[in-house]
Amino acid sequence: MQTHTLSGRWCQKMAIRQDNNVNADVQDNEEVLRIEDLHTYFYSREGVVKAVNGVNLSIKAHTILGIVGESGSGKSVAALSLLRLVPYPGKIIHGRVYFEGMDLMEIGTEEMLRVRGRAIAMIFQDPKGSLNPIETVGKQISEILLAHSIMSVREAADRTMELMRELSLPEHIFKRYPFELSGGQAQRAMIAMATAWQPKVIIADEPTSNLDTTIQADVLARLERMRSEKRSTIILITHNMGVIAQMANETAVMYAGSVVEYGGTQALFEKPSHPYTWGLLQSIARLDEPNRALRPIPGSPPNSIDLPDQCPYMPRCPKASNECRLNVRPPLREIEPGHYVACYNVIEHS
Repeated sequence: MQTHTLSGRWCQKMAIRQDNNVNADVQDNEEVLRIEDLHTYFYSREGVVKAVNGVNLSIKAHTILGIVGESGSGKSVAALSLLRLVPYPGKIIHGRVYFEGMDLMEIGTEEMLRVRGRAIAMIFQDPKGSLNPIETVGKQISEILLAHSIMSVREAADRTMELMRELSLPEHIFKRYPFELSGGQAQRAMIAMATAWQPKVIIADEPTSNLDTTIQADVLARLERMRSEKRSTIILITHNMGVIAQMANETAVMYAGSVVEYGGTQALFEKPSHPYTWGLLQSIARLDEPNRALRPIPGSPPNSIDLPDQCPYMPRCPKASNECRLNVRPPLREIEPGHYVACYNVIEHS
């Protein structure tokens, strides 16, 4: 009963947020989204794939949170789990996601439909593959507007044209199909869909992958404007540490389905405290250290079907000890204000 009361109040609150300051009621550094012990598994013939294996995060309003890690670390599945969009045969096993007084894992389907697109939106990886191939781009953007309002089809089309102009998309794109668009145009169409309602939270899953450098810069600039001008919170998922350094206020490093380090981006880059974070930074080139030798991380990520009870990074870790071998996976703990690490042998910095 309490869930329905909260959902009803939330729907009424969302209904009156029609002005350009839709996100102004949330203060800077106020928690807008909290993820607690999230687990998402995929059931296959080979076994249970623990794609997300205990994610804990607190995401602050009006910031950009970068989520980084190797392919297969669980970044995208964690994002899909927030919106309950995990594809079959995946299933959210356990966890809580709190947003505006609601646990998104507990509310009903109708309430969740009101959240998606209006309050929390997602820019999906592979924009051409995410768009409906048999519907025009204009109709797909208009449907987002019509799904959350009582505006007419004409009004939705006019608003869609405004969004397209804001994103430098020519008017003829309105009647084009996804296969007729370039990669950059498809990505901007996805951004138009995600930002149509100026949502509080935008999840951008690899928004710059497979784009040339110029379009990458344009996409990142538009995300930054959404944060600064529209006051949205951005969750930026990428494997590109350079993009993280440029864009993110805070960074979460994922490995084998869980967060192993989380904190302010500058502090994390200057003083990486988890051996995996240190290894990631040692394996990429830096403009300020052009002569530094690159050090690849030895070994391979663990098989998510058979994750150990101990720290999954232990077989690749240069600091592994008997404490790591004899104990279960270390929890995230705060080593300094706002800086969390899941490791028994945290790297010390002088």
